[in-house]
Amino acid sequence: MRVRLAFRGALTTRTGDASPSRNASLTLISRRARIPGMQRVALPAPADPAPYRALVRPAGARHIDVIDQRALPHALVRAKITDPDGAALAIRRMWIRGAPLIGAVGAYGLALALDRDPSDAALARAHAALDATRPTAVNLRWALDRVRARVAPLAASARADAAWAEADAIAAEDADMNHAIGEHGLALLRGIGERRPGPVRVMTHCNAGALATCGWGTATAPLFLAHAEGLPLSVWVSETRPRMQGANLTAWELAQRGIPHTLFADGAAGLLMQRGDVDLVIVGADRVARNGDVCNKIGTYDKALAARDNNVPFYAAVPSPTIDWSTGDGAAIPIEARDGDEVLTVAGRDDYGQTVRVAIAPHGTKAVNYAFDVTPARLVTGLVTERGITRASRDWLAAMFPERAS
Repeated sequence: MRVRLAFRGALTTRTGDASPSRNASLTLISRRARIPGMQRVALPAPADPAPYRALVRPAGARHIDVIDQRALPHALVRAKITDPDGAALAIRRMWIRGAPLIGAVGAYGLALALDRDPSDAALARAHAALDATRPTAVNLRWALDRVRARVAPLAASARADAAWAEADAIAAEDADMNHAIGEHGLALLRGIGERRPGPVRVMTHCNAGALATCGWGTATAPLFLAHAEGLPLSVWVSETRPRMQGANLTAWELAQRGIPHTLFADGAAGLLMQRGDVDLVIVGADRVARNGDVCNKIGTYDKALAARDNNVPFYAAVPSPTIDWSTGDGAAIPIEARDGDEVLTVAGRDDYGQTVRVAIAPHGTKAVNYAFDVTPARLVTGLVTERGITRASRDWLAAMFPERAS
């Protein structure tokens, strides 16, 4: 039985409060609501009931199966990864994506490498190769370091089995953390539902769903749990240019689960909030700095600015491995720059059912393609973690995770 932890100690704060009370082990904060505290519990997190899984290790297998997310939403295609080069390719080419899922696939990539060669030199090479695939999501380095720390002291003959076991643990813990995030975020949605009639109107960005994790998703976990208990929802899905993760992936996931949703052009986010059509924004994160700055898919910062200007609460769903305690603030987070062709072209399905990629700008046009941006902590209403909801600041994060912050 895995243990899911939450702590009693919620309290209300004034907007100007800069630090958590020394007597509060968990603080749930919002400028709009006071949310009840949680108790310490020891329960196995329920399995995600979705009919799809982004990552599966068949029982006893020495390979993993993943959904090739490039084919969605028009086809569900699974890919079998049997060696560390395949794991690195899947991460780099974005067959799989999402910080928690990248970390888990990286962990399994190390296990695959140690099946081939368990020596110190091979471990170092595989760690470096996998770590170089994508620079922004901190879960990848965290997972690789965790597997390396587990196997390095062992005899070479024991390393591969230990690496597989550690990767399995990382994947299982991710699903458990995401479910706990869902429970804490569900309290926010219930609170809104109690204060106003009609469905709770939530805006998302990119895809922070089960496709980005080992189960439940981060930003979507509260939505999935709310829908399961019958709370009416209406989800605004941002298309998320240039790779269209919102249109291709989040809309697909919501449709799979029967959750009402509406796709909108990225540039319409501010207008929707200005019109009063959004109750709450919740996004995922690829890395959170020690001071609470949130790095997430490009376009997140724009939504946070619009949310602040229109008094709409803005939350980031953050499992603790996404917090980078070694990075002081968002300015120090490396921002991945991808190929400009992703901006200059778009893929879709034509009237004949064929997937095609077409150019959308004149030949020779230059394009910049930063994959992420950083939302300053001052624009974030709160961070929804597996331990509760906390203020986005150095002191509040340290109070929530004292064992990590020391």
